[in-house]
Amino acid sequence: MSALLRIVSWALALALVALPVVALVSGWIGAERWPLRVLRINEDLRHVDVERLRDVVLPHAQRGFFAVRLDAAQRDVAALPWVEHAEVRKRWPDVVEVRVLEHRPFARWGEDRLLSQQGRLFPRAGIDVPAGLPQLHGPDARVPDVVALYNESSAMFDPSGYGVHSLRLDARGSWAMTLSNGTRVLVGNQEARLRLARFARLMPQLLAQKQSPLTLADLRYTNGFALTWPMPLTPMDTP
Repeated sequence: MSALLRIVSWALALALVALPVVALVSGWIGAERWPLRVLRINEDLRHVDVERLRDVVLPHAQRGFFAVRLDAAQRDVAALPWVEHAEVRKRWPDVVEVRVLEHRPFARWGEDRLLSQQGRLFPRAGIDVPAGLPQLHGPDARVPDVVALYNESSAMFDPSGYGVHSLRLDARGSWAMTLSNGTRVLVGNQEARLRLARFARLMPQLLAQKQSPLTLADLRYTNGFALTWPMPLTPMDTP
């Protein structure tokens, strides 16, 4: 037998062996003989829509045990609302296992996103946002800085009984916040922690001197701050 015939014979033999494997892995055959019948999902989910998750996995599982593309299924599950991380695995002979780690919201971020307790930003679309989350805003690269100042300022104002409702860092590096009583606080871009600590320490005394709530506190001064109180009603203003 010539060398050419031997090569052709070997190629045909390899093709006959490889073709069924390719067909099996590609899902051309075998989906009915080796179907995936069982879907297991971790039970500690609070926010992820389990029925929607099943609908996402089903088209992948229909390809059969050998042809299911776990990476594609995992990518589609990870795109669902509330999903921070997803793992999709298969167990012989007919099981697909899906494990999902949910986002745990820490704050609202900007107009249309949430910030998780792990410091990750994720879309707010399709999510029933829990009540009471603070509103944070800033450049994405400054997430750790915004969270750090929020935590520190919350501890500063907590003894007075006030929380930090919102905190904003603008593109120029200037800070501003709103307290739970509605007071707006302009902090500026210098010595933010020092100025906030000084104001938080004096705030109970300042509020005790007035019967009306403080509207605005401007801390952007070297040796003090400016306060704005509501204008008192005159007899003509009274309803």
